[in-house]
Amino acid sequence: MREDSLKQQISAMAGTFRPGNSATMMLLLSGILGLFVYCVNPLPQCQAQTDVSSRAPSGVTSSQQNPLQIATLHWYNANLTTSFTMGTAPYGIAFDGTNLWICNNGSNNVVKVRTSDGAILGTFAVGTNPIAVAYDGANVWVANINSKNVTKLNGSTGALIGTFTVGTQPAGLAFDGTNIWVANNGSNNVTKLLASTGATKGTFTVGTNPAGILFDGTNVWIADNGSAQVTKMSTSGTILGTFSVGTEPTGIAFDGTNIWTANFGSNNVTKLSLTGTVLGTFNAGLGPNGIAYDGSNIWVTDFNGATVTKLKASSGATLNTFSVGNEPANPAFDGNNIWVTIFGGTTVSKM
Repeated sequence: MREDSLKQQISAMAGTFRPGNSATMMLLLSGILGLFVYCVNPLPQCQAQTDVSSRAPSGVTSSQQNPLQIATLHWYNANLTTSFTMGTAPYGIAFDGTNLWICNNGSNNVVKVRTSDGAILGTFAVGTNPIAVAYDGANVWVANINSKNVTKLNGSTGALIGTFTVGTQPAGLAFDGTNIWVANNGSNNVTKLLASTGATKGTFTVGTNPAGILFDGTNVWIADNGSAQVTKMSTSGTILGTFSVGTEPTGIAFDGTNIWTANFGSNNVTKLSLTGTVLGTFNAGLGPNGIAYDGSNIWVTDFNGATVTKLKASSGATLNTFSVGNEPANPAFDGNNIWVTIFGGTTVSKM
């Protein structure tokens, strides 16, 4: 399906997970998906399935040297941003300690990718329009935004272990050491599943259109995309507080000390203490959607700007901006490199 057709479909869907679904939102999905250049939400919930079985799914697509690093004569492999072909409209991404798992939203599958060379080690069918993925130490969980369920796969073999019903439009996943937490964008709640069995342990109401979700070692934090806030919740489901951030928070990350949100609608990121105090608001690019921490820095995908912004975690200062493909969705750190899914294409970028 052509990109303009996809955007028309997303705009036409009622109650979808889009930053533009609130009264002040005009744009797109998942945990971030301002002001949309295209007036759509980047959450890939209705990308049409495309048959990609006839083409080789792996291999280097391109490598581009970073102009700033060339200018400063830093000649090493990190100068390159390398792209690898995945499936259609890659969106969610997670690292399992050895390999990456990537949701191909338009292909209704996930791929397991070797970090050393980008080779695809396996392709596994899941539900409709997979949007988020998480690893529980042994297994991989996938949120299927248009199936009202999550898929559990064996992390070694990719074998299907189970499919479990959750709320409407599941858009985000987190693991707390025992349970899987699912942010249900369309039903304004989160579902708690026992990771070992998939049994539902509870469903808890949060803000409007929850998107990104994380565990900070003690509590669960949810980015309420339609409420311009984050919700802090105990693992028993008790709400401990709600805290204002920017407009349309989609992605959320933890740096070991503080919480960060990517605010799609206000083109910035918010840094919060664990008590919910705002420590700073920092400019990002257009439509910040996904966010990740690499041990020192914060990386933000600018969905509407085709860029990735790198911020210093200690100060929020912008360190650099890197051009990537069209509609970068979510970043992940593998211990050495940052990987970015390119929703507007078929690739993932390694930086």
